[in-house]
Amino acid sequence: MKYFPFEDNQFSMTMNAKAMNSPLIEVEEKRYVSDIALKNNILNSDYTAYFHSPPGSDSEIWELLLYVLNHMAADYPQFFQLNIANNDCIWTNSLLNTATPFKLNENDSLTLPPLDWLGRQVQEDLILMQSDFRGENICTGGHLCFGSVWNLREKLGKSFLEVHEPVPGFREQIGAQSNNLMLKLKSHRPAARLNWTIAPTDELNLNPDLISHWMPKAGEKTPQNAGNHCFLRVERQTMSRLKISQSILFTIKTYLTPISEIAPNRKQLSLLAHALQTLPAESRTYKGMDSYYLPLMEYIENLLRI
Repeated sequence: MKYFPFEDNQFSMTMNAKAMNSPLIEVEEKRYVSDIALKNNILNSDYTAYFHSPPGSDSEIWELLLYVLNHMAADYPQFFQLNIANNDCIWTNSLLNTATPFKLNENDSLTLPPLDWLGRQVQEDLILMQSDFRGENICTGGHLCFGSVWNLREKLGKSFLEVHEPVPGFREQIGAQSNNLMLKLKSHRPAARLNWTIAPTDELNLNPDLISHWMPKAGEKTPQNAGNHCFLRVERQTMSRLKISQSILFTIKTYLTPISEIAPNRKQLSLLAHALQTLPAESRTYKGMDSYYLPLMEYIENLLRI
Protein backbone atom coordinates (compact mmCIF):
# COMPACT_ATOMS: atom_id res chain seq x y z
CA MET A 1 0.00 0.00 0.00
CA LYS A 2 1.61 3.22 -1.16
CA TYR A 3 -0.23 5.58 1.18
CA PHE A 4 -1.86 5.04 4.56
CA PRO A 5 -3.70 8.24 5.56
CA PHE A 6 -4.23 7.67 9.30
CA GLU A 7 -1.86 8.89 12.00
CA ASP A 8 -4.15 9.68 14.95
CA ASN A 9 -6.59 7.64 17.02
CA GLN A 10 -9.58 9.63 15.86
CA PHE A 11 -11.05 11.16 12.74
CA SER A 12 -10.07 14.75 12.12
CA MET A 13 -10.82 17.00 9.19
CA THR A 14 -7.68 18.74 8.06
CA MET A 15 -6.24 20.06 4.83
CA ASN A 16 -2.93 18.43 5.82
CA ALA A 17 -1.19 19.82 2.74
CA LYS A 18 2.58 19.63 2.62
CA ALA A 19 5.26 20.69 0.18
CA MET A 20 5.34 18.16 -2.64
CA ASN A 21 8.52 16.08 -2.37
CA SER A 22 7.63 13.31 -4.81
CA PRO A 23 6.84 13.21 -8.53
CA LEU A 24 3.96 15.34 -9.76
CA ILE A 25 2.61 12.38 -11.70
CA GLU A 26 2.83 8.90 -10.17
CA VAL A 27 3.08 5.85 -12.39
CA GLU A 28 1.79 2.44 -11.31
CA GLU A 29 3.48 0.49 -14.06
CA LYS A 30 1.42 -2.70 -13.64
CA ARG A 31 -1.86 -0.77 -13.89
CA TYR A 32 -0.84 1.94 -16.32
CA VAL A 33 -2.02 0.43 -19.62
CA SER A 34 -5.30 -0.88 -18.17
CA ASP A 35 -6.03 2.45 -16.43
CA ILE A 36 -5.51 4.39 -19.67
CA ALA A 37 -7.69 1.89 -21.54
CA LEU A 38 -10.36 2.35 -18.88
CA LYS A 39 -10.18 6.12 -19.34
CA ASN A 40 -10.67 5.68 -23.08
CA ASN A 41 -13.75 3.52 -22.52
CA ILE A 42 -15.22 5.95 -20.00
CA LEU A 43 -14.73 8.91 -22.33
CA ASN A 44 -16.31 6.98 -25.18
CA SER A 45 -19.37 6.33 -23.01
CA ASP A 46 -20.20 10.01 -22.31
CA TYR A 47 -17.50 12.40 -23.46
CA THR A 48 -18.81 15.69 -22.04
CA ALA A 49 -19.48 14.15 -18.62
CA TYR A 50 -15.79 13.47 -18.06
CA PHE A 51 -13.95 16.14 -20.03
CA HIS A 52 -14.25 19.88 -20.49
CA SER A 53 -11.69 22.30 -21.88
CA PRO A 54 -12.47 25.95 -21.10
CA PRO A 55 -12.92 28.07 -24.23
CA GLY A 56 -10.38 30.84 -24.74
CA SER A 57 -7.80 29.11 -22.55
CA ASP A 58 -5.46 27.65 -25.16
CA SER A 59 -2.35 29.30 -23.72
CA GLU A 60 -3.14 28.02 -20.21
CA ILE A 61 -3.80 24.50 -21.49
CA TRP A 62 -0.52 24.38 -23.41
CA GLU A 63 1.36 25.66 -20.38
CA LEU A 64 -0.30 22.93 -18.30
CA LEU A 65 0.51 20.29 -20.92
CA LEU A 66 4.19 21.16 -21.06
CA TYR A 67 4.37 21.42 -17.27
CA VAL A 68 3.07 17.86 -16.88
CA LEU A 69 5.05 16.33 -19.75
CA ASN A 70 8.33 17.87 -18.57
CA HIS A 71 7.74 16.47 -15.08
CA MET A 72 6.94 13.02 -16.43
CA ALA A 73 10.02 12.96 -18.67
CA ALA A 74 12.24 14.11 -15.81
CA ASP A 75 10.81 11.72 -13.21
CA TYR A 76 10.39 8.64 -15.42
CA PRO A 77 12.96 8.82 -18.25
CA GLN A 78 12.70 5.05 -18.63
CA PHE A 79 9.09 5.48 -19.79
CA PHE A 80 8.74 8.96 -21.26
CA GLN A 81 10.76 11.35 -23.40
CA LEU A 82 9.90 14.84 -24.62
CA ASN A 83 12.01 16.21 -27.47
CA ILE A 84 11.50 19.85 -28.48
CA ALA A 85 13.14 21.58 -31.45
CA ASN A 86 11.77 25.08 -31.97
CA ASN A 87 7.99 24.45 -32.06
CA ASP A 88 8.26 20.82 -33.13
CA CYS A 89 7.82 18.24 -30.38
CA ILE A 90 7.81 14.47 -30.10
CA TRP A 91 6.36 12.78 -27.03
CA THR A 92 7.46 9.17 -26.63
CA ASN A 93 5.46 6.97 -24.28
CA SER A 94 7.03 3.53 -24.10
CA LEU A 95 4.30 2.20 -21.80
CA LEU A 96 1.73 2.80 -24.53
CA ASN A 97 4.28 2.15 -27.28
CA THR A 98 3.46 5.50 -28.93
CA ALA A 99 5.43 8.42 -30.36
CA THR A 100 3.32 11.54 -30.82
CA PRO A 101 4.58 14.48 -32.90
CA PHE A 102 2.92 17.87 -32.31
CA LYS A 103 3.58 21.57 -32.64
CA LEU A 104 3.59 23.87 -29.64
CA ASN A 105 0.43 25.94 -29.24
CA GLU A 106 -1.23 24.32 -32.24
CA ASN A 107 -4.31 22.40 -31.13
CA ASP A 108 -4.82 20.76 -34.51
CA SER A 109 -1.39 19.15 -34.34
CA LEU A 110 -2.85 16.67 -31.84
CA THR A 111 -5.60 14.21 -32.68
CA LEU A 112 -7.52 15.23 -29.55
CA PRO A 113 -8.00 18.53 -27.68
CA PRO A 114 -4.69 19.08 -25.81
CA LEU A 115 -6.16 18.66 -22.31
CA ASP A 116 -7.99 15.49 -23.35
CA TRP A 117 -4.86 14.08 -24.98
CA LEU A 118 -2.85 14.86 -21.84
CA GLY A 119 -5.44 13.21 -19.60
CA ARG A 120 -4.95 9.99 -21.56
CA GLN A 121 -1.21 9.99 -20.79
CA VAL A 122 -1.60 9.92 -17.00
CA GLN A 123 -3.41 7.79 -14.43
CA GLU A 124 -4.34 10.93 -12.53
CA ASP A 125 -7.47 13.00 -12.93
CA LEU A 126 -6.68 16.60 -13.86
CA ILE A 127 -8.64 19.67 -12.79
CA LEU A 128 -7.92 23.23 -13.97
CA MET A 129 -8.75 26.20 -11.75
CA GLN A 130 -8.47 29.77 -12.98
CA SER A 131 -8.83 33.10 -11.19
CA ASP A 132 -11.91 35.21 -11.84
CA PHE A 133 -12.26 38.99 -11.54
CA ARG A 134 -12.54 38.66 -7.74
CA GLY A 135 -9.34 36.64 -7.49
CA GLU A 136 -11.31 33.49 -6.60
CA ASN A 137 -10.09 30.14 -7.94
CA ILE A 138 -12.82 28.78 -10.24
CA CYS A 139 -13.08 25.25 -11.61
CA THR A 140 -13.10 25.86 -15.36
CA GLY A 141 -12.16 22.51 -16.87
CA GLY A 142 -10.74 19.09 -16.37
CA HIS A 143 -10.32 15.44 -17.27
CA LEU A 144 -12.13 13.52 -14.52
CA CYS A 145 -12.67 9.81 -15.19
CA PHE A 146 -12.14 8.44 -11.68
CA GLY A 147 -14.11 10.84 -9.49
CA SER A 148 -15.23 9.58 -6.08
CA VAL A 149 -18.99 10.21 -6.09
CA TRP A 150 -18.73 13.55 -7.88
CA ASN A 151 -18.50 14.60 -11.48
CA LEU A 152 -17.07 17.42 -13.52
CA ARG A 153 -20.37 18.84 -14.71
CA GLU A 154 -21.53 19.69 -11.20
CA LYS A 155 -18.29 21.53 -10.30
CA LEU A 156 -17.68 23.65 -13.42
CA GLY A 157 -17.96 27.36 -12.77
CA LYS A 158 -17.78 26.99 -8.99
CA SER A 159 -15.20 28.52 -6.68
CA PHE A 160 -12.92 26.40 -4.50
CA LEU A 161 -15.23 26.83 -1.50
CA GLU A 162 -18.35 26.17 -3.58
CA VAL A 163 -16.80 22.98 -4.96
CA HIS A 164 -16.44 21.69 -1.40
CA GLU A 165 -19.78 23.02 -0.12
CA PRO A 166 -21.39 19.52 0.07
CA VAL A 167 -18.63 18.22 2.39
CA PRO A 168 -20.02 18.25 5.95
CA GLY A 169 -18.05 20.62 8.19
CA PHE A 170 -15.60 21.67 5.48
CA ARG A 171 -16.44 25.37 5.37
CA GLU A 172 -16.69 25.67 9.16
CA GLN A 173 -13.57 23.67 10.08
CA ILE A 174 -11.02 24.12 7.31
CA GLY A 175 -12.69 26.23 4.61
CA ALA A 176 -10.83 29.47 5.28
CA GLN A 177 -7.49 27.71 5.83
CA SER A 178 -7.85 25.65 2.64
CA ASN A 179 -8.96 28.58 0.50
CA ASN A 180 -6.09 30.66 1.84
CA LEU A 181 -3.65 27.89 0.88
CA MET A 182 -4.97 27.90 -2.67
CA LEU A 183 -4.84 31.69 -2.95
CA LYS A 184 -1.25 31.81 -1.66
CA LEU A 185 0.05 28.82 -3.61
CA LYS A 186 3.37 29.69 -5.27
CA SER A 187 4.49 28.41 -8.67
CA HIS A 188 7.76 27.12 -7.22
CA ARG A 189 6.11 25.40 -4.24
CA PRO A 190 3.51 22.80 -5.29
CA ALA A 191 1.69 21.06 -2.46
CA ALA A 192 0.29 17.57 -1.89
CA ARG A 193 -2.24 16.02 0.47
CA LEU A 194 -4.16 12.77 1.03
CA ASN A 195 -7.89 12.23 1.07
CA TRP A 196 -9.68 8.98 1.88
CA THR A 197 -12.94 7.09 1.99
CA ILE A 198 -14.11 3.48 2.18
CA ALA A 199 -15.61 2.32 -1.11
CA PRO A 200 -17.93 -0.66 -1.66
CA THR A 201 -16.23 -1.56 -4.93
CA ASP A 202 -12.83 -1.57 -6.57
CA GLU A 203 -14.15 0.37 -9.56
CA LEU A 204 -12.29 3.61 -10.14
CA ASN A 205 -15.17 5.45 -11.78
CA LEU A 206 -17.70 6.29 -9.06
CA ASN A 207 -19.60 8.90 -11.06
CA PRO A 208 -22.84 9.58 -9.15
CA ASP A 209 -24.73 9.34 -12.45
CA LEU A 210 -23.85 5.62 -12.41
CA ILE A 211 -24.75 5.02 -8.78
CA SER A 212 -27.39 2.42 -9.73
CA HIS A 213 -24.55 0.38 -11.26
CA TRP A 214 -22.00 0.35 -8.46
CA MET A 215 -23.86 1.17 -5.22
CA PRO A 216 -26.01 -2.02 -5.08
CA LYS A 217 -22.80 -3.87 -4.32
CA ALA A 218 -22.74 -2.07 -0.98
CA GLY A 219 -25.68 -4.11 0.31
CA GLU A 220 -23.81 -7.37 -0.22
CA LYS A 221 -21.38 -6.71 2.63
CA THR A 222 -21.37 -8.94 5.71
CA PRO A 223 -19.00 -9.22 8.70
CA GLN A 224 -17.59 -12.28 6.96
CA ASN A 225 -16.85 -10.79 3.53
CA ALA A 226 -16.39 -7.07 4.24
CA GLY A 227 -12.61 -7.37 4.25
CA ASN A 228 -12.51 -8.50 0.65
CA HIS A 229 -15.36 -6.33 -0.60
CA CYS A 230 -14.66 -2.99 1.08
CA PHE A 231 -11.73 -0.90 -0.12
CA LEU A 232 -9.68 1.88 1.40
CA ARG A 233 -9.75 4.48 -1.35
CA VAL A 234 -6.91 6.98 -0.95
CA GLU A 235 -6.46 9.99 -3.19
CA ARG A 236 -3.08 11.59 -3.49
CA GLN A 237 -3.91 15.16 -4.50
CA THR A 238 -1.43 17.76 -5.73
CA MET A 239 -1.84 21.49 -6.28
CA SER A 240 0.49 23.42 -8.62
CA ARG A 241 0.31 27.05 -9.70
CA LEU A 242 1.42 27.51 -13.28
CA LYS A 243 4.15 30.12 -13.58
CA ILE A 244 2.90 32.17 -16.54
CA SER A 245 -0.91 31.99 -16.41
CA GLN A 246 -1.07 31.62 -12.60
CA SER A 247 -3.79 29.02 -13.09
CA ILE A 248 -3.85 26.04 -10.72
CA LEU A 249 -3.49 22.40 -11.74
CA PHE A 250 -5.14 20.00 -9.32
CA THR A 251 -4.23 16.32 -9.79
CA ILE A 252 -5.88 13.29 -8.17
CA LYS A 253 -4.29 9.83 -8.17
CA THR A 254 -6.53 7.14 -6.73
CA TYR A 255 -5.24 4.05 -4.91
CA LEU A 256 -7.47 1.15 -3.84
CA THR A 257 -6.62 -1.42 -1.17
CA PRO A 258 -8.94 -4.19 0.12
CA ILE A 259 -9.39 -3.91 3.88
CA SER A 260 -8.28 -7.55 4.10
CA GLU A 261 -4.80 -6.50 2.95
CA ILE A 262 -4.59 -4.02 5.84
CA ALA A 263 -5.82 -6.57 8.39
CA PRO A 264 -2.44 -8.30 9.03
CA ASN A 265 -0.96 -4.96 10.16
CA ARG A 266 -2.56 -4.62 13.58
CA LYS A 267 -1.40 -1.04 14.12
CA GLN A 268 -2.85 0.14 10.81
CA LEU A 269 -6.05 -1.82 11.38
CA SER A 270 -6.44 -0.21 14.81
CA LEU A 271 -5.88 3.30 13.40
CA LEU A 272 -8.45 2.62 10.70
CA ALA A 273 -10.92 1.37 13.31
CA HIS A 274 -10.50 4.51 15.43
CA ALA A 275 -10.95 6.75 12.37
CA LEU A 276 -14.16 4.95 11.43
CA GLN A 277 -15.48 4.88 14.99
CA THR A 278 -15.02 8.64 15.40
CA LEU A 279 -16.21 9.56 11.90
CA PRO A 280 -19.23 11.87 12.34
CA ALA A 281 -22.52 10.41 11.15
CA GLU A 282 -23.02 13.16 8.58
CA SER A 283 -19.54 12.49 7.14
CA ARG A 284 -20.28 8.77 7.01
CA THR A 285 -23.45 9.50 5.06
CA TYR A 286 -21.65 11.90 2.74
CA LYS A 287 -19.02 9.25 2.00
CA GLY A 288 -21.82 6.79 1.15
CA MET A 289 -20.82 4.32 3.84
CA ASP A 290 -24.11 3.91 5.77
CA SER A 291 -25.20 0.65 4.14
CA TYR A 292 -21.94 -1.19 4.82
CA TYR A 293 -20.52 0.65 7.83
CA LEU A 294 -21.79 -1.80 10.48
CA PRO A 295 -20.66 -5.06 8.82
CA LEU A 296 -17.29 -3.47 8.09
CA MET A 297 -16.87 -2.37 11.71
CA GLU A 298 -17.85 -5.81 12.96
CA TYR A 299 -15.30 -7.38 10.61
CA ILE A 300 -12.53 -5.08 11.90
CA GLU A 301 -13.50 -5.40 15.57
CA ASN A 302 -13.58 -9.22 15.33
CA LEU A 303 -10.02 -9.19 14.01
CA LEU A 304 -8.82 -6.81 16.72
CA ARG A 305 -10.21 -9.12 19.41
CA ILE A 306 -7.99 -11.97 18.25
